[in-house]
Amino acid sequence: MNGYTKGARNEIFALRPAPVQVMWLGYPGTSGASFMDYLITDEVTSPLELTSQYSEKLAYMPYTYFVGDHKQMFPHLKERVIVTDKSGMKKDVPDNVAVINATDLSPIIENTQVKEIREIIHGDGKNHSRPMEMSLRVAELPTTTPIEVILDISIKLISLDVLVTQTMIASGQIQTSVNGVVVQNGLATNQTNNKAATGEEVPQSIVITTRQQYGLPDEAVVYCNFNQLYKIDPLTLHMWVYILKNVPNSVLWLLRFPAVGEPNLQAAAQQLGLPPGRILFSNVAAKEEHVRRGQLADVCLDTPLCNGHTTSMDVLWTGTPVVTLPGTCTKTVRHWPLEWRLHSWQHWVLPELIATSRQEYQDIAVRLGTDREFLKSIRVKVWRARSDSPLFDCQQYAQGMEKLYKRMWEKHAHGDKPDHITEK
Repeated sequence: MNGYTKGARNEIFALRPAPVQVMWLGYPGTSGASFMDYLITDEVTSPLELTSQYSEKLAYMPYTYFVGDHKQMFPHLKERVIVTDKSGMKKDVPDNVAVINATDLSPIIENTQVKEIREIIHGDGKNHSRPMEMSLRVAELPTTTPIEVILDISIKLISLDVLVTQTMIASGQIQTSVNGVVVQNGLATNQTNNKAATGEEVPQSIVITTRQQYGLPDEAVVYCNFNQLYKIDPLTLHMWVYILKNVPNSVLWLLRFPAVGEPNLQAAAQQLGLPPGRILFSNVAAKEEHVRRGQLADVCLDTPLCNGHTTSMDVLWTGTPVVTLPGTCTKTVRHWPLEWRLHSWQHWVLPELIATSRQEYQDIAVRLGTDREFLKSIRVKVWRARSDSPLFDCQQYAQGMEKLYKRMWEKHAHGDKPDHITEK
């Protein structure tokens, strides 16, 4: 699993302790070693025309070689409550400015009278996509506080006393009471349950996550990328600056990963003519917070030099779309776009988020930032796709992997040399 990364034990494999030896998951690039028989991969990540770049024989998983246990690790992110103020419901309430998550949201929404409102999202007229119906259910608490519940995409919108939550966040409180329900500050998960913070346990509390916590503007279009900063080459930064310049009131959200990169990136962006304050940085966070805060972004911008891997999967689980451009050099063969894997097996595919050139990448990102209807339709599609995608289906993945093991062993038992296993 480790390949040539930290903690690997390739010396053991070099001694040939097993008759069949396989590379898998953690280092899906080639080992270049004669003692590795197979590499478990998929037809998108490792096309047959590139077999000459691998020392191993390719063994294809039915859908994707990559898989995430997010359904089990982060089930509290399957649904969400969108928080708005009491000043009256806006016509278009953003779903990613202030968000409440929990495995059980009933304490927030119980004892309400609900009425239903439906909205038609027309989406991408260019690709002849069908209009989508989004069902909104509006309820009132006993205090006549309005609540909207968008049930068919598992989103609920509730109007609470936002001043209470803002005070909690600004003062650094661990938790507060909203309408009699205890809500935890999303920045305080490390202080309340360390195992939940690292993803070892499912959080049992009701957690609020807001743009205010990370210094993100409520009204801005927020692009993000949570990869290590070494993946941002000059050409990628040029593209991102172009996007920000062409999307009014937009910001780019990055991580101090490492912190020394922040002043260098800020300086380079300003040399390209980007005003200060358009690129915002946050600290690296524990796993649960890292995944959960991805909800606050509108769009994730992938790094073409070395495409996102686990980072892209984390963002997709929160319903945030990823604009990607597949890498073309040997190093990035392993990083073909996760967006493709998430949608290729759905009834509606999202090829419009997979660019074939840098100009197209910029055009897609700019359109998402300037065409609100298009952005809403894409976000709804990503949110719905998560539940059925092979990317997050561990049971289906295990079954596919067991079949590969059986075929590898049968070849060995019959005295055959390892060969590509590409039939599904």
